[in-house]
Amino acid sequence: MTELLGLARLSAMIREVLTLFLPYPDVVDFIIGLVGIAGIFGVIFTAALVLVYAERKISAFMQVRLGPNRVGPAGMLQSFADMLKLLSKEDIIPCGVDRWMWMLAPVVLFLPAATVYAVFPFDDGAVLADLNIGILFVMAISAQSTLPFLMAGWSSNSKYAVIGGMRTVAQMLSYEIPLVFSVLGIVMLVGSMRLSDIVAAQQNIWFIVLQPVAFVIYVIAATAETNRAPFDLVEGESEIIAGPFTEYSGMRWAFFFLAEYANLLAASAIAATLFLGGWHGPFLPGWLWFFIKVGLMIFLFMWFRWTFPRFRIDQMMSFGWKILLPLALANMVVTGIGIFVYRLWS
Repeated sequence: MTELLGLARLSAMIREVLTLFLPYPDVVDFIIGLVGIAGIFGVIFTAALVLVYAERKISAFMQVRLGPNRVGPAGMLQSFADMLKLLSKEDIIPCGVDRWMWMLAPVVLFLPAATVYAVFPFDDGAVLADLNIGILFVMAISAQSTLPFLMAGWSSNSKYAVIGGMRTVAQMLSYEIPLVFSVLGIVMLVGSMRLSDIVAAQQNIWFIVLQPVAFVIYVIAATAETNRAPFDLVEGESEIIAGPFTEYSGMRWAFFFLAEYANLLAASAIAATLFLGGWHGPFLPGWLWFFIKVGLMIFLFMWFRWTFPRFRIDQMMSFGWKILLPLALANMVVTGIGIFVYRLWS
């Protein structure tokens, strides 16, 4: 997060310097855009390495184990060792796959996970793109991650991968709907979809207080959207080996793994922005408050993963359609009634 905050300031400085030498605003905007993209990818790669280590340590603590403790101090270099191992592995392309679709799937999956970071307000004024449809942009981009899973499964020429790809479509589409409805309650309260406006509206009270049901729905739906336990039916090792990833190896498989942690970080950042006041907080700098809140949400998601057993596919679909969706719709109705009553009496 501090890297992204510094990136926003660095972009402003680079813009000032480039403007002195380049009289072409379009060229300057293009260069600034490249700097922003490079910075976002750098943050995601760094965060993935840190989160892998953190999850191993957290899971080890919850299961009364040691976790990584050999490579580097307290095992801190284990993630780097794993990265080098994946880089050195042979890139195997199975016979019968649709080569272009099969090769594009991991890259296409990673791009939506990285794009959403451009609209998060990490501090007061520290946002790369403050869109007036920020929350709509985030939801629309996040929804695109369904297609690469289907591409990977369908193009792999494997029955396990096809089943995993179809499970992904069913799971993600089912849980995207209650997730979006949980967010609409906040949009109704603020009257704006700009993320900076949503954060500004939480200066006095966080929306987790006004929308506790929406927060619970969001956390459950986001867990399913990021394909993490107990909703990791996409990669049911005991049933379909590794789902859409079955035929991937080396760095291609690592891209799927990296996208999972990029989505985890993005889901935590969305929760911190929408429900936990964003960068608002006393005494400490705004970016540090945002970092703390995102860290707490990441810990919550990891806590879920290492606490609850995996759902069956029929239980998961039934829970999404029969419980979460009606609850999200009811929350919207109650929010609308509350807004009407408040305006009537104020």
